[in-house]
Amino acid sequence: MAIGFRYLCNCHKLLHRIGTRSIMTTSAKLEKAVEQLQQNPYYEKYADRIAALQKTSPEEFLQRLEAQKKSKAEEKKKKFGAVDTRQFSSVLNPKESLKSDKAAEDKKLDAIFKLDLVKDKDASEIQVIWEEYHKNKEVISATIPMNLYTTLQKNMKEYPTFLFPLPRSEGYEFVMCQCYGETVHFTPLLAFQVHKENAPECLTMVHYTELGSKGIVLMRGEYDKNVLTGQEAQCLANQFQMYFSGKDQAKLQLLETFNNKPDSFKHMDLITELENISLV
Repeated sequence: MAIGFRYLCNCHKLLHRIGTRSIMTTSAKLEKAVEQLQQNPYYEKYADRIAALQKTSPEEFLQRLEAQKKSKAEEKKKKFGAVDTRQFSSVLNPKESLKSDKAAEDKKLDAIFKLDLVKDKDASEIQVIWEEYHKNKEVISATIPMNLYTTLQKNMKEYPTFLFPLPRSEGYEFVMCQCYGETVHFTPLLAFQVHKENAPECLTMVHYTELGSKGIVLMRGEYDKNVLTGQEAQCLANQFQMYFSGKDQAKLQLLETFNNKPDSFKHMDLITELENISLV
């Protein structure tokens, strides 16, 4: 009886350890899954339902997330099976025309914006005026804090070329950006592969630093309306800031890999990063 009792006790302890480990593993997975979901802009809308499912059936909650990931992976294979996955080292050299493009260097803020009217204004007032000025124009614009732009400019110099996935109805189109001076030039990757330095730009973002003493940099982006909508131009601008701001280590690593180790770069990593901020 004693041996049998010890055996049962040992089994109980073993099962307890396994059960505890399983609970701890599930808990860790739940925390990670919820953390990823919280990055989703629609999280607050469904937070109550997510919390209820997480509490009543954590295993089902994780299974649903896994099933969704597998479903997305299947969709990716269908959408991107024919995508050109060659190495990207051939797109790392900036356009020759940019190096001699004095027009980009000569673009000054006072050519489009009367600086005399804002010299006595503070940063917040100038931001309102800048936004109002572009309100009915077919351009994108932004007011960037000087300390953030300092980091952007540092990364623009260190990583002058990069790619961004642009969502389209049939999948994604890759758009290449090339940084030169205070300007960022965007060109569809396919157009660049065909036309090289003669490829037309679809978006040109210029950063105006004349009001740096006020602690701000003004950005204006002009886009080709035959290629991009205003929303798509803004999507590219947002991705540019997310990658070049240096706030996300994973995105910064992709910048470094693309520019310094192109043979190791995987274009699907960009889509994964974009989908992580999309609806799960």
